[in-house]
Amino acid sequence: MLIRKAKTSDVDRLLVLLQQVLQIHADIRPDIFIPNTTKYTKDELIEILGDESRPIYVAVDESDRVLGYAFCQVKTPAFSTTMINHSQLYIDDLCVDKMARGTNIGRELFEYVKAQAKAMGCYEVTLCVWTGNDAAEKFYEKMGMQVKEKVMEFIL
Repeated sequence: MLIRKAKTSDVDRLLVLLQQVLQIHADIRPDIFIPNTTKYTKDELIEILGDESRPIYVAVDESDRVLGYAFCQVKTPAFSTTMINHSQLYIDDLCVDKMARGTNIGRELFEYVKAQAKAMGCYEVTLCVWTGNDAAEKFYEKMGMQVKEKVMEFIL
């Protein structure tokens, strides 16, 4: 397995994996997510591929087939004058094909993202996990992540 930056020829496969992730979220929160959709369109993916501040890393097999991805964003949160300015590599989405889960691809992708963040001079790697996505939450905890803050809701 190899991890590399995504390229235009990966877009169709990325769309398949994006739909897998969306379905997990639609199962957890059908009040928010629309089944059988994807977070990005083909055109939006092509645009993201040209944006250096939004790298997409893919894990590919020996035939260059995408088995997993990590959509990232370089962010510099400026919450207020009371916080130290710092940069982070935010994992917007991480997925391993449902047929390849349990083979350490997720772990390798996460470690790759950490190494890229360090090389970029980022202070931290961050992400959000939907409540109810227990498998993802356990995975990220296993990777050493810990809760930084919580977003709460009150549905009207």
